Amino acid sequence: MNLGNVPPDRTLLDLLREDLRLSATKEGCAAGDCGACTVVVAEAVGDQLQYRAVNSCIKPAHAIDGRALWTAADLAKPDGELHPVQRSLVDCHGSQCGFCTPGFVMSLFALYQRTVAQGQSVDTHTAQQALSGNLCRCTGYRPIVQAACQMQAQTGHAIQEGPIVSALQDLKATAQAHPTYSRPTTLTGLLQARARKPQAQLIAGATDAGLWLTQGLRSMPNIIDLTRVEALQKIERYPKHIAIGAAVNLQDAFDALAQDRPVIGPFGERFAGWPVRQSGTLGGNVANGSPIGDSMPLLLALGAQVVLLAWRKGRMHHRHVPMDQFYTGYRQSRMRPDEVLGWIVVPRPHSKKSAPEWLGAYKVSKRIEDDISAVCLVVQLHLNGDRILDVCIGTGGVAATPVRALQTEAALRGKVWNEATLEQAQMAIRQEFSPLDDLRASAAYRRNLLGQLLRRAWLESTGSTVVRLEDLS
Repeated sequence: MNLGNVPPDRTLLDLLREDLRLSATKEGCAAGDCGACTVVVAEAVGDQLQYRAVNSCIKPAHAIDGRALWTAADLAKPDGELHPVQRSLVDCHGSQCGFCTPGFVMSLFALYQRTVAQGQSVDTHTAQQALSGNLCRCTGYRPIVQAACQMQAQTGHAIQEGPIVSALQDLKATAQAHPTYSRPTTLTGLLQARARKPQAQLIAGATDAGLWLTQGLRSMPNIIDLTRVEALQKIERYPKHIAIGAAVNLQDAFDALAQDRPVIGPFGERFAGWPVRQSGTLGGNVANGSPIGDSMPLLLALGAQVVLLAWRKGRMHHRHVPMDQFYTGYRQSRMRPDEVLGWIVVPRPHSKKSAPEWLGAYKVSKRIEDDISAVCLVVQLHLNGDRILDVCIGTGGVAATPVRALQTEAALRGKVWNEATLEQAQMAIRQEFSPLDDLRASAAYRRNLLGQLLRRAWLESTGSTVVRLEDLS
């Protein structure tokens, strides 16, 4: 389908419902929180399709140009025969009021294509992760999860991917540049576009920029989308560090970091629901610089750096900036108007047996899943026996920027890691920050929480086995 005259800041949901009159996709929150608007987008990777559930309410319509799209109206066969996902939901009585059902159907369809269509089964944990971005206002999650686990019992509806891949390749070959929505495919092209339009809005997954459109009612007359730049879609592993491209989605980025540090896996699952983690990027989260962004405390604690790129005087320039020097104020950074964040460089754990690394990552929010942090704390320790040789602590939600707890680090470094040292560090971290009162937490609660999370780190790092609620199961 070819559509013309689509403004650069038109959302995919508005395009579907208002322009194309396709009403199967619902608008719930218009903020990427509830999942009622979920659709499935697929891109060709080699000769196969890669499926992702995304929130159409915050996704710019131009971001899916050249990709395949399914809504809840596209799953049943022309004769009305239901897709296995739909049949499973019917059999398990998984639809209550029905408003959120199309979104659940699409999240399950993406899960079906990733698992059942590949000969794999679905367990409860996998189902819950796939549905973590969908809210049911009737609180009927049990039958929906049950339906997800029973999808493999249904048959039929195999997608013939070959013709779709061919059609997408034809679209790619004939794609034309848009005057106000740029989708460069090379790093040089991206940097040159940025040099020409330093005031254009850079986007990747648009999981935050989409809110500026739907909630802030902002206009974006010029957008540069970096998600098609092949060089920025890669995760490169080196002996001493990992380089994560700015176009790598959050799920893939957390999975890569968790290979070296398994504790990052469950921490990453708390970041947001599945559609947000599939769309949003680690680079976008860092560049956005929100003081309550969850990835920055982690990256601060790990000693990460960002690589900033620019096109000047006919060639590419780059510079490395440590994360703890990157932010200068509320949502402000050292990135210059003509620069683009290219990579996040994260040191890998060193192999010194005399001082192995211990990492604790903690997020406290009102909801367990799909919610913004009240406080985020990440603690990296290097212990020689019971003595702290080095420590790095990243915090979020307690200052105008994500920031290291330098005074608390000084209170810990070189000390014996016992309860007396802990109490001194708790006092230090509660005095180090002056957080705000807001709807998520009071300042007093946040200060107290910092100290208690530090105690949790002490308990876990000294061998306590029942510290978290999940330890009880």
